[in-house]
Amino acid sequence: MRNADPETQRKIINRLKRARGQLDSVINSVENNGSCREVVTQLAAVSTALDRAGFMIVSGAMQYCITDPESAAEEEDGLTVEELEKLFLTLS
Repeated sequence: MRNADPETQRKIINRLKRARGQLDSVINSVENNGSCREVVTQLAAVSTALDRAGFMIVSGAMQYCITDPESAAEEEDGLTVEELEKLFLTLS
């Protein structure tokens, strides 16, 4: 994320790494015939971690577009409000 402040970027990366670790646990459980409860619990944790990271990314982009709309529009990956809304809705 190009425009995220370092603290927000650190939080997003930590969430994604947590999700990766939880996904590794899901894979391990499936490979080793883990219990259904264990697999579903870990899968739900992966999903939640990814959703939260996604919301942080989209909300950061929204803040950037609101606080500095001219700079956001000039960037090649600048998003319109409509595009941000669509991204936000894909996470819900």
